[in-house]
Amino acid sequence: MDQTIATPTSLLDAYAPAQIAMRVREVGVTKAAMPVLTMFALAVLAGAFIALGALFYTVTMTTGKGVAAPFGLHRLAGGVAFSLGLILVVVGGAELFTGNNLIAMAWASGRVTTQQIMRNWGWVYLGNLVGAVGTAALVWLAGIQSMGDGAVGETMVQIARSKISLDPVSAVARGILCNVLVCLAVWLCMGARSVTDKILAIVFPITGFVACGFEHSVANMYFLPIGLALAAGTSAPLSAVDAISNLALVTVGNIFGGTVLVALVYWAVYLRSSNEIKGTTAS
Repeated sequence: MDQTIATPTSLLDAYAPAQIAMRVREVGVTKAAMPVLTMFALAVLAGAFIALGALFYTVTMTTGKGVAAPFGLHRLAGGVAFSLGLILVVVGGAELFTGNNLIAMAWASGRVTTQQIMRNWGWVYLGNLVGAVGTAALVWLAGIQSMGDGAVGETMVQIARSKISLDPVSAVARGILCNVLVCLAVWLCMGARSVTDKILAIVFPITGFVACGFEHSVANMYFLPIGLALAAGTSAPLSAVDAISNLALVTVGNIFGGTVLVALVYWAVYLRSSNEIKGTTAS
């Protein structure tokens, strides 16, 4: 008889990638089965959390008139600020559409149906939209746009205008790249054992996607409405149709990046073989 005593895993050790894959799959099953009211409420929170991160980013990116900040360092600071959004989502607990693209791992494993995944994505996307637009309305009512002698408001409009001006290919490509990093941030969080670990796991991928100018659909649910509202009374208003088009294109990119390039790749690496074994056994 083997007398070897297994050494307990240290609470300071991260989960191994194969363990992360199984954890992500099981979380996906739980998310897909969540009651609609709970799912929607948590999605509204996530939309608000991402909007708060986007607001923090906007203020950080605003410079005083006549003040020039180093381009790379300025965007680095903005990325760190935006990380607030996903930190609130993960640590505080909320349902974010882009992160929920990882449910595709449970779907590929046959644990979640197509109807269940569409139900989750649909309600969470709608909830994120409500939370983000609601936060944009509160920011507008609070007069945050007047900070810095109106410079913050100018930055809000500039951000929205730059997003609307993207051509379709760039919008989709930036959406893909964005959600690769967002889903990898969530993936790394699933390997963490403490709140501190989760925060550290979030900051670098999220800072990276923001600094590089990638496109996040839920963040755009805040950036575009606030920009549209502020530009409405100017000589160069923004087009609501163009804003909706940008959001749709970025959403498509986010779905592809999160599901295909992260969820399904990791499923193929770590979980596909277990599915094949089950299939062989069943036959």
